[in-house]
Amino acid sequence: MLVGECPLWYAGEQTLYWVDIGGFTVHALHPASGAHRSWRMASEPAALAIHAGGGLVVATRAGFVHLDTASGDITDIAAAPYDTATTRFNDGRVDAAGRFWVGTIYEPRDQQAAQMFCLEEGKISLKWSGGMMNSNGLGFTPDGGGMYHADTASHRIDRYRFDVASGEAKARETFQLFSADKKAADYGGRPDGAAVDSEGAYWCAMFEGARLLRFAASGELLREVKLPVKCPTMIAFGGDDLRTLYVTSASHGRPDAERESHPLNGQVLSLRFDVAGREENVYQP
Repeated sequence: MLVGECPLWYAGEQTLYWVDIGGFTVHALHPASGAHRSWRMASEPAALAIHAGGGLVVATRAGFVHLDTASGDITDIAAAPYDTATTRFNDGRVDAAGRFWVGTIYEPRDQQAAQMFCLEEGKISLKWSGGMMNSNGLGFTPDGGGMYHADTASHRIDRYRFDVASGEAKARETFQLFSADKKAADYGGRPDGAAVDSEGAYWCAMFEGARLLRFAASGELLREVKLPVKCPTMIAFGGDDLRTLYVTSASHGRPDAERESHPLNGQVLSLRFDVAGREENVYQP
């Protein structure tokens, strides 16, 4: 992958889906058989959701589309509500009510102009604007009452109180704040994509940190998992017991020396753990 992102385990199909943003492609792997499929998109795909009617919802730079994974047909759902010359959709996840939350990345990176949108029954609403450049790390607590969100550019993860009925995120508080000094000896990367496991712990891929971090809801660091890729981007729990952790990664734009020291950059990894994840919520059109 150039920029592998958004691994999504579709339990009903026992299939892993993910995107290559820079490659304009949605991928699928059926691990039991080894069968691989892919679909080329008209603009960069970034986030995926399972569609209740079958197939996937894909958040692309140009907007939301439905991908029929059986026929390959792609149908528009809603056009992007921003200037596509400077902005694209990035990380996303479906809440317990079937809404698809997707934040944006503001590519000039000269101001905190990224936004958070929500696709609900085919219509897009703006949830908040500004305060971030690169929306990432969305995750919901098992009880549905909490939402996690990261701004990769700020090296910060926040937590909100979340109301499933109204779809409102309130009372933001800082959950984790990481060093932004890349020259510091303790620099461990910046928070990218994430997932919440069955025990309510928050897993975060640390871009440029070659590691995953698992945090308790209290904020306590429970586990560090070192990886053979420098830039992991997001994680998903899969397999028939949801104890296989899939990790996407990026290779595009990385220094030559890093490519030599981390030859697996850009590949999709799988790791087995003793903690299970949770099945993904499904988008309700």
